[in-house]
Amino acid sequence: MEAKVRLFVDHPLGAGQPVPLTREQAHYLFSVMRLGPGAAVALFNGRDGEWRAEVEEAGKRGGTLLCASQTRVQGTPPDLWLIFAPIKKARTDFIVEKAVELGVRRILPVQTEFTNSERIRQDRLQAHAVEAAEQCGATFVPEVADLVRLDRLLANWPDRALVFCDEKQAGAGDPGAALARSPAPAPAAVLIGPEGGFSDSERARLHAMDRAQAIALGPRILRADTAAVAALTLWQAQCGDWQ
Repeated sequence: MEAKVRLFVDHPLGAGQPVPLTREQAHYLFSVMRLGPGAAVALFNGRDGEWRAEVEEAGKRGGTLLCASQTRVQGTPPDLWLIFAPIKKARTDFIVEKAVELGVRRILPVQTEFTNSERIRQDRLQAHAVEAAEQCGATFVPEVADLVRLDRLLANWPDRALVFCDEKQAGAGDPGAALARSPAPAPAAVLIGPEGGFSDSERARLHAMDRAQAIALGPRILRADTAAVAALTLWQAQCGDWQ
């Protein structure tokens, strides 16, 4: 029987391994999806690949799945971070979801001088990342970090290429060609600014960094959520696992 449901679990996976379900997982599988004993479920935990499991016990408050066979080996996206300034709730959710689908290793919300949002629900965004991985077939769930100030992040910047999307360079050449001439292979990070753009001081600091590279995203100024998708797609096509 083919598994119609994928589920992320925080539990070891292996042949013959029983997997206990939380109350929320049991409600989803048995009340929402109407699965019963013997039904197949695809499981992954971010470490052991994807496994086909079968429902062994089904209850209203819990249950148990039993791993049968591995269906996919563990995959890990390139060592790429997405750094972005949070925007409106639904659009921030969209950015996290698409970052998981496009393949990043870590997601870092930052507060810039012009960021509209001063706080995030890190636990809610992490749950969105899990749901996105379940839906897109990924076996890896990136960490969503808590909000940090951009200046503090840059002050302790690691040995990592930084591609930042500068709206003031809109129309200034082909961004794909720019990456091809000066590639930013992993480890790398893509930085998307807030709806109001980077401040002059932030832009000057970024341009002064040795590992930083400014790119334009075509001839038009993109919304922050559109820019995140465009930039990640561009990087994956030029430097990542889309090649």
